[in-house]
Amino acid sequence: MDTLLVTTAIPFVNGAPHLGHALEYVQADVLARHARACGGSVLLLTGTDEHAAKNVQAAAAANRPVEEFVAANASRFRRLADALKVSYDDFIRTSADPRHRPVVEELWSRAGRSGDLYRSRYEGWYCTGCEEFRETACPEHDVALEPVAEENWFFRLSRYVPAIRARISDGRLRIEPPARRNEVLGFLAGEVRDLSVSRPRARVGEWGIPVPGDPGQLFYVWFDALANYVSAPGFSCWNEARTRTHVIGKGILRFHAVIWPAILLSAGLALPDEILVHDYLTASGRKIGKSLGNVVDPNALIERYGADALRWWLAREVPRLGETDFSEERLVATVNRDLAHGIGNLVQRVVALAARDDVRGAIPADDAWPLVVAGSEVGAEVERALAVLDLKRAAGAIIGLVAETNRYIERTKPWSLDAGDARPVVAAALHATTRVVDELEPFVPDLAARARARLVSLESGPPLVTIERGRSPRAGAR
Repeated sequence: MDTLLVTTAIPFVNGAPHLGHALEYVQADVLARHARACGGSVLLLTGTDEHAAKNVQAAAAANRPVEEFVAANASRFRRLADALKVSYDDFIRTSADPRHRPVVEELWSRAGRSGDLYRSRYEGWYCTGCEEFRETACPEHDVALEPVAEENWFFRLSRYVPAIRARISDGRLRIEPPARRNEVLGFLAGEVRDLSVSRPRARVGEWGIPVPGDPGQLFYVWFDALANYVSAPGFSCWNEARTRTHVIGKGILRFHAVIWPAILLSAGLALPDEILVHDYLTASGRKIGKSLGNVVDPNALIERYGADALRWWLAREVPRLGETDFSEERLVATVNRDLAHGIGNLVQRVVALAARDDVRGAIPADDAWPLVVAGSEVGAEVERALAVLDLKRAAGAIIGLVAETNRYIERTKPWSLDAGDARPVVAAALHATTRVVDELEPFVPDLAARARARLVSLESGPPLVTIERGRSPRAGAR
């Protein structure tokens, strides 16, 4: 099957989505849209992780039945994906989708047949925020660790350490950026203990999937959640996909780069090919998170400025490695600089010149071939950057072609030429601007569609983008 399978992580639904979720949605969507534009078959998957103790606790705090609570919050995540124009092909809810539980049970059955499951007693400290046992205080959640002593089912994670380390080292399992790859290899070089993969029903309540043959135990939420990458597309699609790409945040890297590959190896299934890892967003210098109380509401930003504005900021300003502090002032400045004054003005300028000289069908001027080549080089640079989840670099390359096209127009001054001499010059500018818009589409699909319509019709109109603090850009873009 010649399909690129792209997945986001599926977030817990103990609260409303925040800007970090929007970042991951946009990153995965840009990869999927770009691959489709290049003629590839793509399946983009997302959804929600619902069998978590933190979801149960949040429902209790809200005085709502847990099933009702998680359904309501799951719909908020789906609405965010829709508002951001994410072109997902499937949205799976782990507590409600009938495809999910049978796959979790099948993975368990396969691990059992491989001799990788056993019961044992465990005592340790549990972080409900991470949904994992920890030996030290959690650096990400301002919640005290909970002492836990219980008998659970364990998975022989340690058995698969050499195989996973080999696949990461030789590149069969590619982790980007390299700093995250090294982080995983460092973890694998230490003592990797077997993993507790169930929880007593007496501790976590009725919310979860019972362990087959042992109804007093429920599946550990991560064993349950990770299975969504198979339960959504199905076993055959997962195994036969050309490339399996996970887009995740750095905080859940070990689950995806160690635990998930081990489960797959135990089950005799294909491993991920790529794990592309993003850093965190911050607000006032602190990681954005539901449990930290500093959530930036992406839906409010979309209402205020439009989906394209938020998508562009997340692509243009968030580096491949390192945290990025968000503010509305930064969003407005970036959109004004790149979309309104950059791309929007270039399209307006070229449409006016092309309509005057009727350049449709004209061959670009001989001295414009460097500009044509620059357009091709931008395409290659975007491809290279997206392969390592460097959306900032890809977006910068597109803006570089905008600047190059403007410099060409300023140098050739087609408005000062007669029609015969101006036509091939303007044709070159139109060709380059069309390339800008083509490369732009995965990042800001609505703006790209409006710009493409102008370039095809050669009809002028109001500014493509206008944005001010607190005012939507869409009113001036229709």
